[in-house]
Amino acid sequence: MSEPTGAARRRGPFKVGDQVQLTDPKGRHYTFTLEEGKSFHTHKGAFPHDELIGAPEGSVVRTTGNVAYLALRPLLPDYVLSMPRGAAVVYPKDAGQILAMADIFPGARVVEAGVGSGSLSSFLLRAIGDDGMLHSYERRADFAEIATQNVERYFGGSHPAWTLTVGDLQDNLSDTDVDRVILDMLAPWECLDAVSKALVPGGILCAYVATTTQMARTVEAIREHGTFNEPSAWETMVRTWHVEGLAVRPDHRMIGHTGFLLTARRLADGVEPPLRRRRPAKGAYGDDYTGPGKDQAAASDGGPAERG
Repeated sequence: MSEPTGAARRRGPFKVGDQVQLTDPKGRHYTFTLEEGKSFHTHKGAFPHDELIGAPEGSVVRTTGNVAYLALRPLLPDYVLSMPRGAAVVYPKDAGQILAMADIFPGARVVEAGVGSGSLSSFLLRAIGDDGMLHSYERRADFAEIATQNVERYFGGSHPAWTLTVGDLQDNLSDTDVDRVILDMLAPWECLDAVSKALVPGGILCAYVATTTQMARTVEAIREHGTFNEPSAWETMVRTWHVEGLAVRPDHRMIGHTGFLLTARRLADGVEPPLRRRRPAKGAYGDDYTGPGKDQAAASDGGPAERG
């Protein structure tokens, strides 16, 4: 049985073509690709790549300036933060939430819109494996080119489960029986018709948006569409801690807001969403509001509850 794509690059001694991440005494990272006969140069001296080729991961090398560097293969979270960018990357904290909360599983059929620099594509491909399917859509050809290079550099070549289409998802989506759809785009509400037709009953839509206005409009559009259950929306924040002896405290910096995530599940055909038990608070919708949720808002003032 052959190894999954990219697995051979994640274990064993360092080989030519491997990505290497060096960590200096101050914790700073430097990433490069191993090549025979080349040298790695820093302001603290240099050392030959040949010194690492054939060495086990976790080795320590010293430069001509006698500075020690720890050599490891970069983890995928490290790789996506250091790779060339065309657009902003999906941060590892959000990619992890997407993999977990959208329930990405081996063999899943996934559609992704908004490839950017290929960060989330790499996480998704590793989760679904060679037997899955990831069809990514990207409007900009230059972003698609950068994403392709980044993904292929990480996996050591093209991934058998990946197809990349340049164009708008709502105009080009032809996939059917899709298990999961991930939307990383400015206006995910414009794609709901196409997404609803592509998803299997019980399939998950996951949207990644930057602002509260995008999040609110997407949630209301999902409610109005009528083919999904009640959406959930949230954000995550990561705070590291300094731990040294009795000096245990949160670090001064943290990864705060990067984006909002929301998920909803596709209902069976012909099924109406269940009644919402929780009514909107008074004033949640202004008197001049005419969009989704208007009848629900009226119900909060004593009228009959509407489905949402």
